[in-house]
Amino acid sequence: MRSSALLLACALPLSAAAAEMRFTGQAMPLNGDNLLYEEQHVVTGKCTDGLFRPASHNVTYLRSNGEPFAEKTLSYKQSTLRPAMTFRQPGFNEVMEIRNRDDATLEIEWQTPEGDTENSTVEVTRKLVADAGFDNLVRNHWPEVTSGDRIEFNFLAPTRGKAYGFVLEPAKDDRINATHTVLIEPSSTILSFLVDPILLGYNDNGALTDYLGLTNIRKDKDSNYTAHIRYAVDTAPDCELTR
Repeated sequence: MRSSALLLACALPLSAAAAEMRFTGQAMPLNGDNLLYEEQHVVTGKCTDGLFRPASHNVTYLRSNGEPFAEKTLSYKQSTLRPAMTFRQPGFNEVMEIRNRDDATLEIEWQTPEGDTENSTVEVTRKLVADAGFDNLVRNHWPEVTSGDRIEFNFLAPTRGKAYGFVLEPAKDDRINATHTVLIEPSSTILSFLVDPILLGYNDNGALTDYLGLTNIRKDKDSNYTAHIRYAVDTAPDCELTR
C-alpha cells in the first residue's frame, strides 16, 4: 500500500509539472532598421502528458532605451483561445480589459485615450479567438497548419466590441524567414479592403518567430505601429509546444 502511494506521488510531477517559457520580440518598422520597441514575454503553465499548457502570460514593452512604457497580463484559466486580458499604455491613459465569464461571454471595458469608457459584451462561440489566443489557435491546429490546410475562426475586435470572420492559411513572403509562414486575413471581401492581413512565422517546434502587421502599440493618439516583430526563445519548457 505504501509503495503504491509512493509511486503515485512520483508520477504526479511527471504528468503535470510546472513549466515556463520566455521569449523576446524586437519590433522594427517595415521599411527601416531602427528598433521601435521590445517585448519581453513570460508564459507560465504546466507540462501535462508531454505538452505545454499555458496558464498565465505577462508582457512588458520597452522603449529602445530600455524604459518600460506598456504592459499586458493574460490568464488562460477559462480558455487558451479566449484569455482574460488587461493591457495598459499609461502614456496615452489607455486601458483595455477583457473578462472571460465562464467562457460563455467576454466583457470588454476600454478606457480610451480621450478619457471615455466604452463597455461591450460578446457571446462566446466555439470559433471565437481573442488577443494572444491566435498563437494557441495555430498550435492547436498544428497538423493542419503544417499540411497547408485553411482554418476559419472569428477574431475579437475589442475596440469595436464585435467579432469578425477570419481565415488562417499558408503563405509565402520573402520578408519572413521561417519554417512555416501563415497569413491571417478577413474572410469578408468588404472587410479585407479595410483590414490589412497579418503574417506569422513559426519554427518546427511551434514557437512564434515573426509577426508582421498592425500592432497594439500606439504610435500616436490616432494610430498604431505597423511593424515586423522578430521573436527569439530565451527559455523553453521541458515539453513539446505542439503534437
